[in-house]
Amino acid sequence: MARNKYLGKKLRLAAAMKSNSSVPTWVVVKTSGKVRRNPAQRNWRQTKLKL
Repeated sequence: MARNKYLGKKLRLAAAMKSNSSVPTWVVVKTSGKVRRNPAQRNWRQTKLKL
């Protein structure tokens, strides 16, 4: 990837990185284990971003 990124692309990459995090432990505890995984989570090998 290029060293100098366009601002729009950089912001989209940052948003994708934030949304890729797992569900916090306190959420799992609060919901009694009903919410365990993040459906928006993505693996870099399996699903590519459409940028």
